[in-house]
Amino acid sequence: MPNGNKVVAGIDGCRAGWLCVTKDFSTGDIVARILRRIDDVLHLNQKPAVVAVDIPIGLTDAGPRCCDLEARAKLGRPRASSVFPAPIRSMLDATTYQQACQIGLCVDGKKLSRQAWAILSKIHEVDIFMRSNTTLQTWIYEVHPEVCFCVWNNNRAMQNSKKSSAGRTERENLVKPCYGQAYQAVQNSLPRGQYANDDLLDAFAAFWSAERILTNQNIVLPANPPTDSCGLRMEMVA
Repeated sequence: MPNGNKVVAGIDGCRAGWLCVTKDFSTGDIVARILRRIDDVLHLNQKPAVVAVDIPIGLTDAGPRCCDLEARAKLGRPRASSVFPAPIRSMLDATTYQQACQIGLCVDGKKLSRQAWAILSKIHEVDIFMRSNTTLQTWIYEVHPEVCFCVWNNNRAMQNSKKSSAGRTERENLVKPCYGQAYQAVQNSLPRGQYANDDLLDAFAAFWSAERILTNQNIVLPANPPTDSCGLRMEMVA
């Protein structure tokens, strides 16, 4: 366990911005807050040593990302579908779903998924942030909660959708034995209506991976991640 003033964070997008779970290893305190923008992570009271965020970092100019393909293969059915293809870089400037699909058809012969379109603005926000400083990828990492939960569950993927009651129970059966008191406390402290409970569970999955990154226990998909045209590593960590 790290000593000293070490902080780790797990972040998941939510309706009000970004749900951020942090732990200060000097006190053991686990707290959660809503960040309005991803760059608010720079203005926390203590800069985290590691941040794990559920959002694509690094985008191809054409074709799929290797990390997405490997994540789907690791999860298998039925959870593989939760890892939807990241948009290609030129889609970030699209202002309508139809325009994004047209870009995809012209470049790749494929439309953008509705799931990717729903978070395209967040992907764009993180892309601008990560490209603003080349050192950010030394402490901010992409994760996917379903991959995190799979690794957490002895490499067995979740069987139920996170939106279902069975899926919530399945994921809480991992979170509560490790973080039960903190999980309950942040449920009570976070403002209602600004996030969904599956956002909180996903943030805890990202947070669990952030702890693993800090202690060098994490895995990386793919093992030798490529970089995109802007120099960002295209990898998924758990």
